[in-house]
Amino acid sequence: MSLETLVENSSIPAESGVSVPYDPEGFDASVMSTYGRYPLALERGAGCRLWDSEGREYLDFVAGIATCTLGHAHPALVETVTRQIQTLHHVSNLYYIPVQGELAKWLIDHSCADRAFFCNSGAEANEGAIKLARKYAHTVKGIEKPIILTAHASFHGRTLATITATGQPKYQKNFAPLMPGFYYVPYNDIGAIKNAIATLDEGDQGVTAIMLEALQGEGGVRPGDVKYFQELRKICDENDILLILDEVQVGMGRSGKFWGYEHLGIEPDIFTSAKGLGGGIPIGATLCKKHCDVFQPGDHASTYGGNPFACAAALTVCQTLERDNILQNVQDRGEQLRAGLSAIASKYPDQISEVRGWGLINGMELKAEIDLTSADVVKAAIADGLLLVPAGPKVIRFVPPLIVSAEEVNQALQAVERAMATVTA
Repeated sequence: MSLETLVENSSIPAESGVSVPYDPEGFDASVMSTYGRYPLALERGAGCRLWDSEGREYLDFVAGIATCTLGHAHPALVETVTRQIQTLHHVSNLYYIPVQGELAKWLIDHSCADRAFFCNSGAEANEGAIKLARKYAHTVKGIEKPIILTAHASFHGRTLATITATGQPKYQKNFAPLMPGFYYVPYNDIGAIKNAIATLDEGDQGVTAIMLEALQGEGGVRPGDVKYFQELRKICDENDILLILDEVQVGMGRSGKFWGYEHLGIEPDIFTSAKGLGGGIPIGATLCKKHCDVFQPGDHASTYGGNPFACAAALTVCQTLERDNILQNVQDRGEQLRAGLSAIASKYPDQISEVRGWGLINGMELKAEIDLTSADVVKAAIADGLLLVPAGPKVIRFVPPLIVSAEEVNQALQAVERAMATVTA
């Protein structure tokens, strides 16, 4: 679908909407400084394009950080949220919410899960998974002090429990005391898992769950190793340990399959989703198999979680992914993007060490020994009209909307090549 058609079908004229003057000083005086912001204010979007307050156009290969699954102003999503806000946007979970049940059924029918709990974000979904694992440890295994293993360089959220689960000290600095019950191991290292279990299982404590990303996103776009995860699944089965997969960034079609675990040949006991689930409307989900569905009324809740507005949007995203065969586009455009980035890497062997990823979550890593950083490349790309995002100090991340076209991938590659020429001049 062309950009013009998207804008026309969305019934949003290019000049419409609430326009607030771009006043960075006034903004910074009122909003906490929790983000290092780029000096542009984005006002509207259509498809894979965004426009800033100065009317400048950008090709969006950030997608709200792997969130805007269908891009911007997608007609199906516009129609759904318009209809839903005119009928019912929020009621309490004290009542049945039919569209929540429809969304849960779609997710269950398209995954290994049996039950779903809805919340508002990836961090909340991971909090739900952590609580579920802890209750399982207490009520099923009789473990008084449960331990959850997570990986170095992982990222699971910004709440107190999820930054503790996150194996990156930079996110934990100045927030001590951290939540007890977490232990870190290297990613893709099965020996470290075995050693941790042998060391930690004693007395009234024990490993009750292993929580990993199928592909580490913030940790540098590092895919999971198939043999590692298959051996991990065996270890969990033999020791009655729950395998939790954080699919917040890599799930919902981003990898070219609905879920990242499908690349690994295994099924988790619990997995989480958010980001791309709502296509930009806030929603998260904790999904699990029946044997570890130990929550009872009063154990967990979310005021906004599973509300009709968010669930209707998410269901539309799910149905559109399936109806429009978008996974095939993700696979094709991902191969095109990696091939193009690899060609660029071959031209800059002294600066670029590797290109890796699945589907439309890809990373281009810069060599550790040089001064050039991912932020340098991202800034040069923005100046050229391409929005990118770092995944650590040395990895440039590419996560466009899943509807991105072959022409747009080529345009992005040309901009990356120009950015590399700029930063290496």
